[in-house]
Amino acid sequence: MKKLAVLLVFVVGGILAFGGNLQQKLDKKEFYAAMASGNMDEVNAELDVLNSVTFAGKQGYEGALLMRKADLAKRPAEKLKLFKAGRIKFDGAILNDKDNVEFHFLRFAIQEHAPKIVKYRTDLETDKQIILKNYKNLPTVVQQAITDYTKNSKLLSAKELN
Repeated sequence: MKKLAVLLVFVVGGILAFGGNLQQKLDKKEFYAAMASGNMDEVNAELDVLNSVTFAGKQGYEGALLMRKADLAKRPAEKLKLFKAGRIKFDGAILNDKDNVEFHFLRFAIQEHAPKIVKYRTDLETDKQIILKNYKNLPTVVQQAITDYTKNSKLLSAKELN
């Protein structure tokens, strides 16, 4: 019984000692690097990071990464499965946090490149206007991600951000 109590103290102590890591925030620089990379391993690594942390908005980032992963998958059935799972998570997150400008940017980027067959292109203009209106109030790392994105976007230019 005494050994069980000692073991319990170590387990609870370990959970408390490492539990702070469960509340950490996402490293957005790494997140955007994975989104931009086009590398399945980097996207999977970022999904693993997200699975080990808890924070508000996590569902949105997971959804965005799953939709990005869908683009990188080889088989059509896997692409569709990943995209649907990501869309459900992401749309739920954006519904819960409609004022999250970063989610509007992520949705804009995903919708701009989504194949027409998935019918996920309805919010492009709305999201673009939200991005343009709020760009200067975003954290620097998100501003940089948007600026980098404009280099390859057909619908959003760096000139429009200024």
